[in-house]
Order: sequence, then C-alpha cells, then structure tokens
Amino acid sequence: QVHLVESGGGSVQAGGSLTLSCVASGNIHSGYCMGWFRQAPGKEREEVAGFGRLLVTRYADSVKGRFTISKDNATNTLYLQMNNLKPEDTAKYYCAADQGCPIWVGVPNYWGQGTQVTVSA
Repeated sequence: QVHLVESGGGSVQAGGSLTLSCVASGNIHSGYCMGWFRQAPGKEREEVAGFGRLLVTRYADSVKGRFTISKDNATNTLYLQMNNLKPEDTAKYYCAADQGCPIWVGVPNYWGQGTQVTVSA
C-alpha cells in the first residue's frame, strides 16, 4: 500500500507562484512513477505533469514553460513548481503514483487527497 499526502495549495493572484509537495510513504520505491493531476469543478480530471521511466517528463500543453515537476527520491517527495499562475489553473491538484510507467498510461493505483489551488484574476 502507498500513502500520498499533498500540501502547498492556496490562493494566489494571477502571475503568482506556488509549490505543491507530495510525500509518499508505505511500500513505495524509486521504481514507481509519479505525477500530478488536477480537476476543476464541472470538468474532467486531467494530467498536469508526470514522470516516465528514466526521469522522462511530460507536461500538459497548458502548463508547459510555467510548471516544473521534480522529485526527491531520498525523501520520497514529489514537487510541482507552478509559476505565472492563471485563473484557469484553478483546480484541486492530486498526486498519483503507480508501479506502472509512465504515469500517464492507464489510471494510477494510488492517489492523494488533493490540495486546492485557486488563482484570482
């Protein structure tokens, strides 16, 4: 079993920055792939950024150049640095993990509880 806990969400004005963190615990190791997803009210969940094997990353077109995903294997922590935030980035952000890689293939088995990001104009 893998347990994921996100933090770092909040309310910011457009153009601001936030860094999300996700601490993984339990039966997880560096071979797991992890990623960030988000869901806005009335919309489907979408992938934001994620890892494949060999630290390959993929970003949603809407966040390329603004968001950066990173991970610290020593602490089993996944990060999402979000810069130049826009109102359309408002959503609940979820951390996900799976033994299958890349994270964007299929539906990850493990999910955090989510952290809210609200961006005002």
